[in-house]
Amino acid sequence: MTEAILEPDLTIIDPHHHLWDLRPLMAAFPEPHHPFIATVARSPYYTFDELHADVTSGHKVIGTVFMECGAFYRAGAGDALKVVGEVEYVNGVAAQSASGLYGEARLCAAIVGHADLLLGDAVAPVLEAQMAVTPRFKGIRHSAAWDADPEVLGAPFHAPQGLYLDATFREGFRKLGKLGLTFDAWLLEPQLGDVLSLARAFPDQPIVLDHCGTPLGVASYHGKLHERFDIWRESIRELAGCPNVSVKLGGLAMYFAGLPDHGPEAGLSSEVLAAMWRPYIETCIEAFGPDRAMFESNYPVDKWGASYATLWNAFKRLASGASLEEKRALFAGTAARVYGIEGVSF
Repeated sequence: MTEAILEPDLTIIDPHHHLWDLRPLMAAFPEPHHPFIATVARSPYYTFDELHADVTSGHKVIGTVFMECGAFYRAGAGDALKVVGEVEYVNGVAAQSASGLYGEARLCAAIVGHADLLLGDAVAPVLEAQMAVTPRFKGIRHSAAWDADPEVLGAPFHAPQGLYLDATFREGFRKLGKLGLTFDAWLLEPQLGDVLSLARAFPDQPIVLDHCGTPLGVASYHGKLHERFDIWRESIRELAGCPNVSVKLGGLAMYFAGLPDHGPEAGLSSEVLAAMWRPYIETCIEAFGPDRAMFESNYPVDKWGASYATLWNAFKRLASGASLEEKRALFAGTAARVYGIEGVSF
């Protein structure tokens, strides 16, 4: 479905997308049965060309933030330092974009990598090595997504239960603040108390909650989005009470929420998608305010539910009642401030 671009002059910094080559995952799971793995495998290559095609598909995207996804790790390096390879690769993509040969958008203007915070104090050299690659490196994500039902996530994605509560993890987490780095948190709705505990324990550490806290509507949670909505909303409101936490408005087109419950690129209009996501997006904006909320594409994962152009049309519909200043924050300003993106006008 092709739609006319809404508000084409509204500037956007997309604060959450990936770049990958999934040949290792596809080799490990040649016949993926879990729907999420199967969906991701439908976009086995998402590198500069694919990202550039999406961000130039009609909306005024002026910059993006790369989010770690375990790709392009350095061959031959130890387990701790192999993650530096991902930052090196993405910095090359950023340099390619910054040449100006491909338009004005600055792809990967900020880079969020990964480091294993379960290394505790020993994680410092890993973080410092990534910082040494480029000033575009702004922080890390260490995902904590876990559920007792293994069908929710699928085999490759389970973190240890209670990761953000672990004492050794928190030793490593403390290093982020000392180095001035951000932290992106991905976990599932039933786990939101864990990131709340982390945010309260480290009130000066900037934390970004990914994907509206990932509501669940699949596997053993199928059909339970409505009955769990009040639980999710209360968790969001509690997290918003922590000034150090921001939220990303997106990720709802992923398989996990079942919004939509079929894909990939379900063919739904931006109007239908906006109506589907409105209770979650509006709750997050009301709780955090525009200065601590940012729309995200989560591409190509959210390709499950919508094309890139349709996705941003849906977000613009959801923000239609906001003031110009609020839109500037939601679509670019919050992301620029949180991730320290300079040299772009919005």
